[in-house]
Amino acid sequence: MNAVSTFEKYFLSARQNRWYWLFSIFCRTVLAFAFFAAGMVKIVGERFASGLSELHPMGAYLEALHHTGYYYTFIGIAQVAAAMLLLIPRTAALGALLYFPIIVNIWLLSYAVRFEGSYVTSPLMVLANLYLLVWNYDRLRYLLPLKEFSEMGILQKPAKL
Repeated sequence: MNAVSTFEKYFLSARQNRWYWLFSIFCRTVLAFAFFAAGMVKIVGERFASGLSELHPMGAYLEALHHTGYYYTFIGIAQVAAAMLLLIPRTAALGALLYFPIIVNIWLLSYAVRFEGSYVTSPLMVLANLYLLVWNYDRLRYLLPLKEFSEMGILQKPAKL
């Protein structure tokens, strides 16, 4: 039994578990709410985390980011788009894909500037997003560079050219 088919066996059993399904809905909802709120602040032009002092490295970064103009708004639009995509079941996989690079960037930035405000939340958001990516494996498997295909029916053998 190869690694792909072993993973797919666990994937199929997890997809049939009601509690995993409910947890995926919980993750989608919480992640969407977080990005919608943060994105709307950026879209309307407010400074994100305005109570944070500019003397703090994260405060200085957010102040500089706020002064970038269109880039700041673009980040807000991307966050709101990811949030909306996560809320629609048919587009949740695409939302998780869009969400992932944004939240990983936030996580790395918060650790790089030693921002205590998101030491716990940002890694949990990354883990929740990874859960959603794995939960949507059946939709995202075509993006993975898999050479071996299982016989379970999740992955189909490619047609010969």
